[in-house]
Amino acid sequence: MKLYKLGKLVCSLIFYPLYRIKVTGKENIPKDGPVIICANHISNVDPPVVGITNKRDVYFLAKEELFKNRFLEKLMKSINAFPIKRGMRDRNALRKGLDILKENHVLGLFPEGSRQKNGEIGKGLAGAGFFALRSEATIVPCAIIGPYEKLKPLKVVYGKPIDMTDYREQKASAQVVTDRIMEEIRQLHEFHSEKSVIT
Repeated sequence: MKLYKLGKLVCSLIFYPLYRIKVTGKENIPKDGPVIICANHISNVDPPVVGITNKRDVYFLAKEELFKNRFLEKLMKSINAFPIKRGMRDRNALRKGLDILKENHVLGLFPEGSRQKNGEIGKGLAGAGFFALRSEATIVPCAIIGPYEKLKPLKVVYGKPIDMTDYREQKASAQVVTDRIMEEIRQLHEFHSEKSVIT
């Protein structure tokens, strides 16, 4: 069995019951072609959670610090993650990400770069906009709504794709595009957080 599928199976068996994961909006993820999933970042477990809530294989750019821990390094590699230096200025990693998209795969990004422990949506780094502008990928926002606490529901919400046509034609800056992506994530997070309170 491919390492990714094995890792996905193991993570599913652990995280779905542990965090009572509920997924919304899977239909917003294209079944083929290049896709960039951009999610907020609240835990080191975010990459495997995004991975197991997708039918397609997802490749991840993950901060290089995660690869210094032996267990996390094996976990990251099992879900197609590869390291990138802080700030998304690692040229080799950026080139690797673009190659993944050219091969019509799914790239998972956490634009904030570091975890937001207060649960709020932080400012995104320009790297996400870079990939969105330099590729023809469909951009899908994702809101992870915690907390990551045993037996407390964790929501993973995939929003509708963001239209990048005007941004690409007008050659917008990478930061402007990232800001738009983060705003979509913020709106998803707020809407579904309020919905949880009401219900």
